Amino acid sequence: MANKNVLLLGAGVFALLAVSLSAFTVSETEKAILLEFKKIVRTDFEPGFQVKLPWQQVKKFDDRILTLESKPERFLTSEKKNVIVDWFVKWRINDVAKFYTSVAGDKAQANIRLDQITKDALRSEFSKRTIRELVSSERDQLRDVLTKLVNPAVEGLGIEVVDIRVMGVDLPEEVSSSVYRRMVAERDRVAREFRSRGAEAAERIRAEADREREVLLASAYKDAETRRGEGDAKASEIYAEAYGKNREFFQFNRSLMAYRQAFKNDNDMIVLEPDSEFFQYFKKLK
Repeated sequence: MANKNVLLLGAGVFALLAVSLSAFTVSETEKAILLEFKKIVRTDFEPGFQVKLPWQQVKKFDDRILTLESKPERFLTSEKKNVIVDWFVKWRINDVAKFYTSVAGDKAQANIRLDQITKDALRSEFSKRTIRELVSSERDQLRDVLTKLVNPAVEGLGIEVVDIRVMGVDLPEEVSSSVYRRMVAERDRVAREFRSRGAEAAERIRAEADREREVLLASAYKDAETRRGEGDAKASEIYAEAYGKNREFFQFNRSLMAYRQAFKNDNDMIVLEPDSEFFQYFKKLK
């Protein structure tokens, strides 16, 4: 009886071991291949619980979109000018059997092969375009062309390029410095031109203002002189009329005004003959 229990226990352990060696799962983000003595026997696994023979081996690979971020590379344009290009590639595994046999299922090896193929395509397309075209709206067109060029070249790797993006096109540092200096010189030239135009306009405005000022002053002086003349004429008329009515009082009033004007300051002094007509009214007061 004891031997029978041992045999049953052993059978159970063997069964559990067999199940553990035969069962596996494939997630929705994975692709899997089944190997038997290092040969691929199956690749069409659906996500979920799967079974295999105990001596068979399963390899799993990422089924999501992967990214190759390359270091900035120097390329020549159609103008024979160097540009520094920053770019990346989005790719995924579309044939897991080819991917395993071509690069041993190694993502790093796939990135190395893809990097070189993409650089060759970029070098070819950049040599056909000017810098202006590369930084303009033709960027989307370039992406489509690169994708069509690269995909046939990487088909043997079992991968598919989803997108190729050029993130930046810059001039080399030595060229950028030269371009920057030229831009600064050009901006300085434009600034000097604007300042010269401004100074010319300011001089013209000042000259026009001075001319208008002189015209206004002359017109005001003319009006003032006219009004002064009219006032003097009116005053003379009033004086003449007053003089005609009472000559003696008029002369007396004029003499008082002359005295007030002659002695308006305390230190004023005048030297005249005693019998001068200037003091004729003082004589009458004696």
